[in-house]
Amino acid sequence: MSSAMLWQQKRDFMTDSRLVLTAKQSWLTLFGAFLVALLLSFVPAIAQAQSLFTGGSSKSETTASDSQTADAASADPLATLLTVLKDDKARAALIADLETSVAGAAQSTTTNVPVLEKVVKVAKEDGTSLGRRIALVTQRVGEETVATFSSFWTSLKGGGGVFSGLSGAELSVLLDAIPGLLTVIAITVVLFVVLRRLARGLYARMGRTAENGGLLRSIALFLGSNLLDALIVVVAWAAGYLITIVVVGDFGQIGIRQTMYLNAFLLVEMTKVIIRSFLSPIASGLRLVPVSDSAARSLTRYLSIVVSVLGYGQLLIVPIVNQSVNTAAGAGVSAVLSVLVLLYLVYIVLRRRKDVTRWLQSEADPAMAEDAEGVDPIVIQKARNGFIARVLNGLADIWHWVALLYIAVMFTVLMTQSAEITLNAIVGSGKILAAILIAALLSGWLTKAVHRGIPLPEDINAKLPLLERRINRFVPRAFSALRLILLVLVLMFTLDVIGMIDMRGWLESQVGLSVTTAIISVGLILFVAFAIWLALTSFVDYKLNPEYGAIPSSRETTLLTLLRNAATIALVILTLMFVLSEIGLDIGPLLASAGVLGLAIGFGAQKMVQDIITGVFIQFENVINVGDVITVGGTTGTVEKLSVRSVSLRDVQGVFHMIPFSTVDMVSNYMRGFAYTVTDMGIAYRENVEEAKQAMFDAFERMMEKEPDISTNVIGDLEWFGVQSLGDSAVVLRTRIKTEPGKQWGIGRMFNGYLKTVFDERGIEIPFPQQTIWLGENKDGSTQPIKIASPSDERSEPVPQKTATKEITSDDVPDSDDFDAGPDR
Repeated sequence: MSSAMLWQQKRDFMTDSRLVLTAKQSWLTLFGAFLVALLLSFVPAIAQAQSLFTGGSSKSETTASDSQTADAASADPLATLLTVLKDDKARAALIADLETSVAGAAQSTTTNVPVLEKVVKVAKEDGTSLGRRIALVTQRVGEETVATFSSFWTSLKGGGGVFSGLSGAELSVLLDAIPGLLTVIAITVVLFVVLRRLARGLYARMGRTAENGGLLRSIALFLGSNLLDALIVVVAWAAGYLITIVVVGDFGQIGIRQTMYLNAFLLVEMTKVIIRSFLSPIASGLRLVPVSDSAARSLTRYLSIVVSVLGYGQLLIVPIVNQSVNTAAGAGVSAVLSVLVLLYLVYIVLRRRKDVTRWLQSEADPAMAEDAEGVDPIVIQKARNGFIARVLNGLADIWHWVALLYIAVMFTVLMTQSAEITLNAIVGSGKILAAILIAALLSGWLTKAVHRGIPLPEDINAKLPLLERRINRFVPRAFSALRLILLVLVLMFTLDVIGMIDMRGWLESQVGLSVTTAIISVGLILFVAFAIWLALTSFVDYKLNPEYGAIPSSRETTLLTLLRNAATIALVILTLMFVLSEIGLDIGPLLASAGVLGLAIGFGAQKMVQDIITGVFIQFENVINVGDVITVGGTTGTVEKLSVRSVSLRDVQGVFHMIPFSTVDMVSNYMRGFAYTVTDMGIAYRENVEEAKQAMFDAFERMMEKEPDISTNVIGDLEWFGVQSLGDSAVVLRTRIKTEPGKQWGIGRMFNGYLKTVFDERGIEIPFPQQTIWLGENKDGSTQPIKIASPSDERSEPVPQKTATKEITSDDVPDSDDFDAGPDR
């Protein structure tokens, strides 16, 4: 075969592989792990079968003659090309042939026709429209599909030839081999059964301890039980070897058949150890697969029978028949054993169809789970209506068809392929099944962890009440990402086992290293960023928690809140920059664009910039804190929210005001250091000022004696200012009381009440506006008469008075400002 033809076959193979890879990439789904495992396990068998349906030969048939070598090269052009490239002489010949083909392509149409046709085909495709290219591709795929199925049907019709090697002497050969194996079989089986019986009680105790123990203890018991199980197998195998060498036959020698049996015993029983590690039929506390005790025992029994028949059959019975009869008879015996296993699997699927359906439906409904008692009903309802539940409910009704289809595919491979190919298909299916089973177990554990949440100790919840909520808000997203990673890993492993991709080669390539490094780096960056944010917010929560440590002041509350908000924004921006940098994006232009955008915003949003700058300086100067009563922009109220751009107030009527700092030219804060309540009391002109002064001091003393809650907020004696003004109908006297900030309004109202009481007791008139009517006189002293109505003619009606309907608390915001520089001196 010429080098040009090899090169053409390599290109055809790579093109076909890319088409198949593109068609398969969207096939696998995340959920329904057990059933998807069965479905995917067909593919190794089909892939192995296709390699022979197209005319290829096995490795054992490629060393006979030149024609066989050519056939093998045709079946595996990549291997042939690799062999050529490793050989210096063959590589030089290949280069010479390619140069000759290129140089003589214009002159010769009889040589290298496939290469010439390929070049013409590519040239035509490059010069044609997109529709023609698609038509050419679909035409080629259709032709190759038809050819593949034709070869498959031809091989299937001749599949009965696998039993043609059976002559009837195989049974007698096996019966003749039993006496030489009976002793070693009896030794290993009896010792293994006895040790297993003795260990059953220990397994049960370990399972009960694991159910009531913690995570670390359960892991230790799980590993210990599996190591003990494996040790029992090794002890029985070693004892069989030792007794066979010492007792059976010649001293120090062991027959080939005894060796084959012991090796088969070791491999088969170790496989059963792996099965028992997942199902744990004796100790439910160590069981990984969430099934009942009876289901675990049944599955263990079924799988043990399958493993025993296939293991001992392929590793012991078939080699004996090959040695004593011929390889054709061995192939026939292998096919018979495999058919028996497939029929047994069909029996199991049909018998346990309803049981598996109920189990899948229970897995789809979280309310039917054993640990559903502590799960939130809302979470259960969401999971019941979610995608996972719908997929599992759908697969629960068709799982047996999927299993039967797998068995049919394996039967087809068995009937048409060699024993080696069949064994490879079975091993590949087992690998895929094990990978998806492990991934399903991990995914199930992650799902349960999401439903349960991560509880924290009570003392930590008391100190950091929001920490547990924040963690449980992050954990579902993180676990969802882990489940997605599991899906990708299982998909890549499946394609690698099938042979569609070389996962190890891809991981070692430059692209694979870049992708995996970027994924790991991004994951670590996000985790570290979340940890920093969680630590920062927890620190702020701890500082703001009044039940632990010192009670935070208003300034601490304001600054810590602003710190949390600003740090969160900065952390998000930095994390985004690092993530973009790790995935390969150049953040230099982004930073430059951000600078230009910031400059544009600075010119176009000057008010916002002014708001922020003013707010920053206000915070630096500690002018306003949350909870302060201030007057800003002509509005008086309590500060409810404070940012670097605005302040939000709620006034005494309950109206909420948001005031940007750019409109603020003065801030009046009533909550700094101390405060004064100023009282202006009017008395009649006829009253004695000294008596009124004494009455005001007596009212203050009475208030301090009878109101202990009020007196604690008074930090100074009553200050006498004197006569403040002479009004139209009253003499105004002014006093002042020094109080705690924010308490001045309540103390002032209380003091006014006591003043009214004392003035009424002492007869001191508190005047109200009055008007004197003067009647003029004539020169003779007479005046104009005035008619005055009799009181009996008109009933005097009381003057309506406004009364308070709600007691005003001491912390109410004043309706108006009343400031004074100090007492008159």
